[in-house]
Amino acid sequence: MKKILVLIAICFLAVPAMASTKVGSVELPQTISMDNDTLVLNGAGIRKRAFINLYVGALYVQKKNSNANTIIHADEPMLIQLHITSGMITRERMLDAINEGFDAATGGNTDAIQSRIEELNGFFNDEIKEGDLIELAYAPEKGIIMSKNGEQRGTIAGLDFKKALFAIWLGDKPADKRLQRDMLN
Repeated sequence: MKKILVLIAICFLAVPAMASTKVGSVELPQTISMDNDTLVLNGAGIRKRAFINLYVGALYVQKKNSNANTIIHADEPMLIQLHITSGMITRERMLDAINEGFDAATGGNTDAIQSRIEELNGFFNDEIKEGDLIELAYAPEKGIIMSKNGEQRGTIAGLDFKKALFAIWLGDKPADKRLQRDMLN
């Protein structure tokens, strides 16, 4: 009888490890497949402005890591998801935030990546609305792959571009300190 109870207890302890994580109203899987890699949820949080939840940001990496610089500089597969949870996020506001984020992430020195920033901006060619999912995946052999609601919009090459993009959320001057902390778990 004791063996059966121990087995049942082990099964119950294993269930949370396979479950998803709920952040705000968004369910996030613990793992995501990207090409031939399995990425794990490093952390996730809510981007707020004036007490309004704008989106849930989630960071997926190959191996959990709480060091922002290591993640930013890593030349390995990873993914940032933005789950839009507010109608206040529009295409124009998202582009403004991304462009401000690049300025903050590079100390205002965007010259080397400016054409690629403009290319990324072009991928946001339609309105953003509540419920949308924006994914910014990095694949070393390809670069940043931007998708919206599962539809790939385009790819931008360069580890330097990936570093600047991921620094928007994880760098020294992140878009939101609390979100940065939560993404770094």
